[in-house]
Amino acid sequence: MTCWGKLGPVTPLIKSLLLLCLSIASMAMLPGCNNRSESEEAAPPATVYRHSMDGAPSSLDPAQASSIYANFLAVNLYDTLYRYKYLARPYELEPNLADGLPEVSADGLIYTMHLKPGVHFIDDPAFPEGRGRAVRAEDFVYSIKRQFDPATRAQGAWLWQGRIVGLDEWKENGSDYQQEVPGLKALDDRTLQIQLVSPFPQLTHTLTQGFSAVVPREAVDHYGQEFAIHPVGSGPYRLQTFNSASAVLVRNSRFRQEPFSLSAEGFDAVSQGHLGLEQLEGKAPPLMDRIEIEFVAEDAARWNSFIAGELDFIKVPVSQFDQVLENRDPPDLNATLAENYHLIANLESGFVHTDFNMDDPRIGYHPDPDRNTRNHALRCAIIEAFDWRKRNEIFYYGIGYVFDGIIPPAAPEFDLQKHHVPVARDLEKARNLLSDHGWNAENLPVIEYGFTSSVTERQMFEQLRSFLGEIGYPQEKVKPLTFATYGDYARAYLNREVMLMTIGWTMDYPDAENTVQLFYGPNASPGSNTANYNNSRFNQLYRESSGMQPSAGRTAIYREMNQIVIDDCATISGVSRRLILLWNRDLAALPDRSFVGGFFFRFVAPRGQSGAAQAAE
Repeated sequence: MTCWGKLGPVTPLIKSLLLLCLSIASMAMLPGCNNRSESEEAAPPATVYRHSMDGAPSSLDPAQASSIYANFLAVNLYDTLYRYKYLARPYELEPNLADGLPEVSADGLIYTMHLKPGVHFIDDPAFPEGRGRAVRAEDFVYSIKRQFDPATRAQGAWLWQGRIVGLDEWKENGSDYQQEVPGLKALDDRTLQIQLVSPFPQLTHTLTQGFSAVVPREAVDHYGQEFAIHPVGSGPYRLQTFNSASAVLVRNSRFRQEPFSLSAEGFDAVSQGHLGLEQLEGKAPPLMDRIEIEFVAEDAARWNSFIAGELDFIKVPVSQFDQVLENRDPPDLNATLAENYHLIANLESGFVHTDFNMDDPRIGYHPDPDRNTRNHALRCAIIEAFDWRKRNEIFYYGIGYVFDGIIPPAAPEFDLQKHHVPVARDLEKARNLLSDHGWNAENLPVIEYGFTSSVTERQMFEQLRSFLGEIGYPQEKVKPLTFATYGDYARAYLNREVMLMTIGWTMDYPDAENTVQLFYGPNASPGSNTANYNNSRFNQLYRESSGMQPSAGRTAIYREMNQIVIDDCATISGVSRRLILLWNRDLAALPDRSFVGGFFFRFVAPRGQSGAAQAAE
């Protein structure tokens, strides 16, 4: 009885209550007993898709979505009006936030679009009481204006520069958000109207880009500079964590419920029937609870993580092609890996090219006509010295597609007849160009070649230096300019601080306009024209062709523009890489690195099961 002594007199009622409490406490300690609810007991584990990237975005602000890495995240955290069908090849446009394709006036100048009802931004402290409000047409107007506000230092204005009535003038007049842009109007909360200066058939394509993602003004004002790492959107996922090494996205529980349709997404049973995609029919994306993205620049580290089972997807490093492929032509996965992984091997929708910074008087444009001519000869000599056969063999496994100019094989305007002969190196021509224009070892300028700090990039630099050494360029005059991250590198070349830079351009849409615009003068850095190239004839042809529908006449103009860039020796170009993509057979998915891009994240699902998100619903 001493156990009760401290309680004073113990009545039968008190004793009964105490015994009941002890009984409950002892039950709580029994194996299998806990305080979870029945719904928590029944909930399956969260589904996770683990994706690897070979670079990292420096900002998650759609206005800065200039790299494939930034765009992948932007289109998942935010909404764009349009996207590309998940499975259709060739690629086809599909409404995303928009409720249908645009209504276009007979003259091709006025586009009217309606937003889907019931779409909300995620809950965030930027909004009153932390509750995300409905997305409105005015949000799109604001988002495009931000691209033309110098304070934003946006990188996507080139998509609409000179295109939308009054938008460039709005910028010139001080970028006052209270001032209306005549060609960019919200007619009501769900109706948007864009009026063009002249026909621009690619407009709808531009509205699939991360640059065009819809952001709320409240979040930009609330977070200021921190908005770059604190996204507030209405996309299928929301950000949980982000740093230079990784990002974690979690399912947006408020994302609109739109049942998946195989036929609407362009499913082809012959080429895609083995991927397990049929199970997606009728389910509402996003189909994964969590997306974990690893940013790993080093090829070996990324590959080791994949083989160790720490990643579900990888763009296979070229250094591993021998271990992965049974055959090169066509690329075929070896039997061991085929047991666990799917493979896709396609030419990229884009190309790799090395631009001369034409804004740098050491190698580009020079106010002195004689030096300008000599610089042109220097650039041409460097191009003639470049050995594309070796570059392709060593760094692209010999299965890349080498061509000259700026229209890659993925573009319908590519001249297949012209490029049936390999691009040849001509050392004698290169040496003659230098000597005929007074260049020698003593007066040749120092070449500064920019790249991110990695083993592969360093090897590419050393190869370039060896190419130039063969035409008499002193090795000590070809110097590396290294950057810790891709973000640092991009900031430098967008600020015109890099003399010679290698760019991998992934086409934004399947039209050669998207690559010829890379050399349009008004698109100079910080726009897409990183070469800062400016040729009056080229600019004129670009303006003439910009309003034309695809046709033989437009193709002829593009090919003339292509030749102008070749003749001006503005870029060392180029190669379209053959991308080898591997992903886990336990997933129902069709990954993409081109036009579908990050949009495919929302459709990835565990193969053979509905996933936690769907089961919970």
